[in-house]
Amino acid sequence: MRRYGYLGSIVKLHLDDNALGSCVSCGLCLPYCPTFRVTGEEALSPRGRIAAMRAVHFEDAEITDDFVNFMETCVQCRGCEPACPSGVPFGQLMEGTRDTLVGEKRMTPWWQRLGYRALGHHRLLLVGSTLLAVGQRLRLVPKRMGLPALPLRRGAATPSTGDDAWLFTGCVMDAWQRQTHRNTAKVLAAVGVTSRVPGAGAACCGALHIHAGLTEDAKGLAERVIRSMPGETPIVVNSAGCGAAMKDYGHLLGSDEAKAFSARVRDASEFVAPLIDRLPVRRRLGPVTVQDPCHLRHVQRAHLPVRTVLAAVADVVELDDEGLCCGAGGAYSSLQPELAGQIRERKVAAIERAGPQVVASANPGCAYHLAAAGVKVKHPMDLVVEAL
Repeated sequence: MRRYGYLGSIVKLHLDDNALGSCVSCGLCLPYCPTFRVTGEEALSPRGRIAAMRAVHFEDAEITDDFVNFMETCVQCRGCEPACPSGVPFGQLMEGTRDTLVGEKRMTPWWQRLGYRALGHHRLLLVGSTLLAVGQRLRLVPKRMGLPALPLRRGAATPSTGDDAWLFTGCVMDAWQRQTHRNTAKVLAAVGVTSRVPGAGAACCGALHIHAGLTEDAKGLAERVIRSMPGETPIVVNSAGCGAAMKDYGHLLGSDEAKAFSARVRDASEFVAPLIDRLPVRRRLGPVTVQDPCHLRHVQRAHLPVRTVLAAVADVVELDDEGLCCGAGGAYSSLQPELAGQIRERKVAAIERAGPQVVASANPGCAYHLAAAGVKVKHPMDLVVEAL
């Protein structure tokens, strides 16, 4: 009998049998997996992880510490998905497996859950972020946590200007990069679009909870977010990870309401790109290197509009690494600092080959992870405002 957790009960992974069986083990995903690239270990590749899932799910194999490690060390960048000729939904397989492991108390311990729970309580998050910022100034926060230099002051909340579109502000972005929200609103106004900021129900989209296997918590947050932005107007999101999660609410909740909501979600550059001719550019910024967040390139497939928007204000420079992950992965850089650092080294090398110019990244996790390695990173919306 196979053993799960500490009870010895037989429980299948929370996976669709057909999805798990769709991998043909061709290996075309291997070059696009960041953990396989830095370790060369088959077990740390999508193919290897799927083989481990199949052993547990179909063959009654025991969930061992090695199995848990294989799943925890996945960045969940989903770079394997566009490369897969069979269309294996690896992200969903990983989410279902982690959901099972959380249920069996094999990952995401209580102290991590406590941190994730705070993300849905915005005032608590803002106070906690300020205390962390003070702790950093006093050198009380260990550098191994991988946190960026947090702002002591974040300025006024982003104002609402009208009802043409919703502007999602979320949790970490509003606590750590509120200026980017204000700049996004300025860019929308520059192309003739008013925006409205939702209320407290949109405090967190649940993206990090999904990554951590906290599926039920993510569902609760998703339902709150949907209620906070009613109607049919577009929803503009300037965090790639949040946008990817919100576009997947239809799958997460399985309701027609959630699917209709997800269809309204647009990345900020995706929304602005068709209106780019309206942008009153006053000066050009010179060369800007584009770094594609994985959840914008591989999940949303909305990385090209970033180039359209930036090309209006700068000379776009491409990296030569085919969009490989930078190693941020939401909380991954804090929970798996060694692997995250090795993955980042490859990304930094690609950035250095491109030249010394500023790097544009549309995701806060990527920006902070790269900035910790000395890279000058700005959000595309911040760069556009510099040119207005």
